[in-house]
Parts: sequence; C-alpha cells; structure tokens
Amino acid sequence: MAWVSISAVAPLFEGQEGVQSVYGPRSPQAEAILTLSNLVFVSGAVIFVLVMGLLAWAILSRRRHPPFRKTTFIALGGFVFPAVTLGALMVYTVLVSLRISTPPGDEALQIHVTGHMWWWEVHYLGPNGERIETANELRLPVDRPVSISVTTKDVIHSFWIPSLAGKIDMIPGHVNRVAFTPTETGITRGQCAEYCGEQHAKMAFYVVVKPADRFDDWLSTQARPAPAPITEQYQAGRAAFISEGCGSCHTVRGLAGANGEIGPDLTHVGGRLSIGAGWLNGSVGNLAGWIASSQHLKPGNRMPSFDRLDGPTLRALAAWLESLE
Repeated sequence: MAWVSISAVAPLFEGQEGVQSVYGPRSPQAEAILTLSNLVFVSGAVIFVLVMGLLAWAILSRRRHPPFRKTTFIALGGFVFPAVTLGALMVYTVLVSLRISTPPGDEALQIHVTGHMWWWEVHYLGPNGERIETANELRLPVDRPVSISVTTKDVIHSFWIPSLAGKIDMIPGHVNRVAFTPTETGITRGQCAEYCGEQHAKMAFYVVVKPADRFDDWLSTQARPAPAPITEQYQAGRAAFISEGCGSCHTVRGLAGANGEIGPDLTHVGGRLSIGAGWLNGSVGNLAGWIASSQHLKPGNRMPSFDRLDGPTLRALAAWLESLE
C-alpha cells in the first residue's frame, strides 16, 4: 500500500531535481535516503488520515451504535496499531542506515574536508601518496566509492550534498566520515546544513563528477605548482599579489612568499567554478569584485576588502588569478 501511495505522490516533486536537491539522487545512498523519506512521509500521512477518520466516525456514531468496546478500542488503537506500524518503520530505518553507513573498501577515493568560517579546505591523496590541497569544490570520479573525512577548525558545521549523501556534522577536534558512490557525471551542489554564523547561507560548494580518466588528469594538474605568468599583465598581477601581502594568508605553490594557511589555497583557483565558497561564479570580473569588496559581498569573512587598489592593478591581479588553472 505504501509503495502505491509513493507512486501517487511522486508527481508532486517532479521538476524539483535541481543542482541542489534530494529529489534527484545520483548515488545508491541518496536513492535509499529518498526512498526512506518518502516511506516515512506517506506512512505518516496514511496514519493521520486513518486516525482522523476513526475519530470522526466515533464522534458521529457513538450514540447510535458504539463501534467497539472500550478495552478493545484501546488495545487495538493504542497499542497494536502503533507498535506494528512504528516497529516496521524502525526496522526498515535501521536496515537502511546500516546499508548506507557501511565503510567502503580500500579502492575508495579518500578525501579530507575541513570547515572554516566560511569556506571549505579540501585535501586529496595524489597518485604517489602526496597531499594535494584545493578549496570550495569537490571533483569526483563516477562509479568509484568515495570516503570523505570531515572536521572543522572553528564552529560546528554540517557537510551535506543532497543528491549524493546524507548530512554529517563537522565537529572541532573530531573526525566524522561519509561514504557514497556517484553514479552520474555532472555538477551538483552542497551546502552547510548547520547554522554556523552570519554567512551560513553562503557556505556552499560545487561537486563535479567526471569520467575516471578525466578525474585522473584533473588530479595530476592539481598536484603541480602554479603556472608561470605568460603576459605582462599576469606578471603585474603576480607582483601585486606579493606586494599587497596576499601570500601571508593564501598559498600559491611555486611562488616564493605565498605560503599562508589562513585562507584557501589559490594554486589553481582559476579552474574552479565559483569563488567565495559557492557564492559567486568564477570569472575575472567576480574575482576583481571579490578582492575589492569581499567585506561587502560576504561580511565577517576573514579577508579584508582591498578597495585601495587602482583599476589597472586590480584588473591585473584578477586576471593573473583567473589564469591559475
């Protein structure tokens, strides 16, 4: 009966499979969570309608022909019915939880994510076991298990990719893990699901699922240092990056004096889909706007607004950062 009811309400959610939606599952784990959610929703609705119907029937007909003896009604409605329905839901929930929390095997891709106020630090293990850092974006291979370990440097965050896995808390000093297997290529979006401060709504990130060979190429690129500037404008932008002290907060591998750890690693920032933790699309114009007005665009983040830069310097700095793919 429940499965028939699920089919009946499914059209209500058509068109909701957006870039950040639980109604467009792209992994077996997300599919299991959606099925469980639908079952609980439909079961709750059926129980509510049934109870309200019995209540109305009892009120309208009690003087003419009482439906049950009092003890029978209490035994069936107050014990047997809730015990059977809630017990069945609990057993199914436990089975689903065990299935989606089973640790993946050694072939799983290992990723470490650390939450900050308000950005995401991401680490991969490279082909030779080296640690590769990036930020505010996940790239994953399709049809390969992924195990993500999460923690945080400051307040409690919650790591959530609705179309791939359930929510998991990011707790200072503690490591939690979530595992799933992406089954479709494409772009989806994740979001912090725990209120973490005034910019909680702008604590997001994109997830790009690629074919395995293209993911390997991307990871090899991420392991390399930043490319050398090939134009005079790029050279001017790199010089401005050093002279303005950006390297004291950000790392650009291969650039002397740029090894800061307060902000995101910018070695390949030009290849990312967004800046500001999923807040703005990655483009030279948005980079320039972010550099000049970061406190206006995302108040309270730890990067000051560099509104003192003149136009040519600002454009050169943004153009150089965009070239770091």
